[in-house]
Amino acid sequence: MASEAGVKVWTSKIRQYGFCYVDGCPTTPEATQELLERIAFIRVTHYGGFWDFTSDLSLKDTAYTSLALGAHTDTTYFTDPAGLQMFHLLSHTDGNGGASLLVDGFRAAAILQEQSPEAYHVLRSTPVPTHSSGNEGISIQPSTPLPVLNEHPVTGELYQVRWNNDDRATMDEWNSETDIETWYGAARLWSKILRSESSEYWEQLKPGRPMIFDNWRVLHGRSAFTGKRRMCGGYINHDDFMSRFRMTNFSRDEVLRKL
Repeated sequence: MASEAGVKVWTSKIRQYGFCYVDGCPTTPEATQELLERIAFIRVTHYGGFWDFTSDLSLKDTAYTSLALGAHTDTTYFTDPAGLQMFHLLSHTDGNGGASLLVDGFRAAAILQEQSPEAYHVLRSTPVPTHSSGNEGISIQPSTPLPVLNEHPVTGELYQVRWNNDDRATMDEWNSETDIETWYGAARLWSKILRSESSEYWEQLKPGRPMIFDNWRVLHGRSAFTGKRRMCGGYINHDDFMSRFRMTNFSRDEVLRKL
């Protein structure tokens, strides 16, 4: 990724498929951070900037455990969720497991819309309150609750999926009992699609092969594991990723003509 041509191919693959691997990265936090910063600056949150962590619950989040995690998107509690997310497994000793799960949220949404337009409408129109309040002195909430499926107001194109059961706050502001049943019915069908075998892509991360994915499109999870894993990575803002994608894959004139 030392050349702009390499970054062009990298960002293009992320944009096309929603995720990408990079082979041959040195198994150090420093090299991984340098690689991630080839796209843009690393986003800082209450979890810090660039992470280097194990399953020690140093921060109160399920990511810092060895538990299995279902398919979800990160940072639904921010008004502007993280755009890209990178994971690099530096080491895994004295145990096994921990396979990574990816689910294409855009594909799942298309299946939902085909199977039940009513359920799709519910998940694109019902605001869902979210929060991050597990760590002392912190309770992050978006400026307004937002739906699971978010569409462009002009084109109607789905551009963002926000789904994380562990971040969802109490949904207690309903107009009627029917609204409650309708939303949970739609959420149940959505969850069934996400959990279907045809939706799930499993892969074991390996040292030297970081994985990066679009958190606005691709849900991620993992199987439970034993032993000690050391992982590093970080977030990049979606707008900064799109800027890098445009300016490496198109000329400046081409980009400006589309404004």
